[in-house]
Amino acid sequence: MTTPRFDSLDQMAAATAGMLADAAAHDAFRLFRDRTFRRLAAFDSLDQGEQDRIFNELVVSWLVLVMLMLEAPDLGIDDDMRPYLGDVSKHIPKAHVGKLRELGIEDEHLRIWDKLIDMRYQEYARDRHGVRAAAMKIEAAEKELGADDFAKIQLCVPVQAVAIGCHHHVCRGRTEGRDELFKLLVRSLGRFYVEIRVRFEGGRITLLTRVRVAINRFLRRLLKHRWK
Repeated sequence: MTTPRFDSLDQMAAATAGMLADAAAHDAFRLFRDRTFRRLAAFDSLDQGEQDRIFNELVVSWLVLVMLMLEAPDLGIDDDMRPYLGDVSKHIPKAHVGKLRELGIEDEHLRIWDKLIDMRYQEYARDRHGVRAAAMKIEAAEKELGADDFAKIQLCVPVQAVAIGCHHHVCRGRTEGRDELFKLLVRSLGRFYVEIRVRFEGGRITLLTRVRVAINRFLRRLLKHRWK
């Protein structure tokens, strides 16, 4: 195989975004096809239009998770790489919409996709602040927070913010009694998040354990306190 040649960093960023967008869409489709997910989402009672809407919400959530990960201030990369990854993040929506265009999706629907990705990105990016503050409040109620606690909270903020929003939209806001679906979303997003983040941080496998522990702690505390 030959290494692709790029005339600019922007071209390289666009190509990287394309690969990440494809990975996000494929992983979202994997969950969409999962039997447990379909049972918890009550697919048997949903018409095709509603099932399609849920699939779109999953794909958008996975795309936004990648964008938030690339922009995470605690991402373990050299500082001179941050502007480049910021450009990659900005290319993610274009990459996904471009792939849909190649598949023959009409421009009217492409504009809807573009708006949906931007809307969910703005929503989940904004929600990060509330997620972080609430997680710190819950943790601080049980013990005095140290530097490691702050680091673990920050590490999982993108997963938590996206999972809460995705759960809300998949359920159309009717989330009462649907904790198992929420847990599945958190763990599925968390697994994908680790796979992508480890690649950017040089294959640090210890990240997997850290995220698993942080996610399990988050789930226990969230469901205990019924924090929304």
